Amino acid sequence: MYSRRRNSRTRKVIIGIAAAALAGGAFAVSTGLSSAGENCAGLDQALQNNLNFIADQKANPDALSDARIANRQDVVNLINQRRAAAGCTGDVEAAPPAPATTAPTQQATTPPPAQEEEQEQGATGDVVCKGSTVTLSGEAGAPAASSGTFPIGTTLKVTNLDNNKSITVKVATPSGSCVLLNNAAFEEVREAGKFLIRRAVIERVG
Repeated sequence: MYSRRRNSRTRKVIIGIAAAALAGGAFAVSTGLSSAGENCAGLDQALQNNLNFIADQKANPDALSDARIANRQDVVNLINQRRAAAGCTGDVEAAPPAPATTAPTQQATTPPPAQEEEQEQGATGDVVCKGSTVTLSGEAGAPAASSGTFPIGTTLKVTNLDNNKSITVKVATPSGSCVLLNNAAFEEVREAGKFLIRRAVIERVG
């Protein structure tokens, strides 16, 4: 009699363990799917923007390049951690950096597009970089932006048309895009779980 009770209890324990294992497996699968939906496209774009910036600094160094590269490498490491957690498997590489000799040409050709957009007249300033997406630079600190189109000190207003949130920031550092928002600024206008603003209006207000 004792042996039968013991066997019965043993079966119950085994069944309980098996059920717990199945539940744990289902939770793990569910968690993996949830992480995978964190928007790999946005993370990949943020990674490439920062890799592009590092490549450009290495190709066209100045007195502050080493510090900028170290800062952006920390950002790259953080983004790669997020990509790994989200299950992102895309191969992201930096685009070939533009030679230093092209910089004056870019500055010379920047005003015409802005002048063309003046006719559209945004709510608070001139609409610029029409059609550009906006992502994060990964930099810390108070809300700010980086840009490869406008000089440091320029004031830009970025509006996310998907949720109608906007923020006005100053360009604090250079980058390889029309505008990148640092972590604090991006948090003000992004949609939850997204690292890319696909429908954005960028206005130059100062």
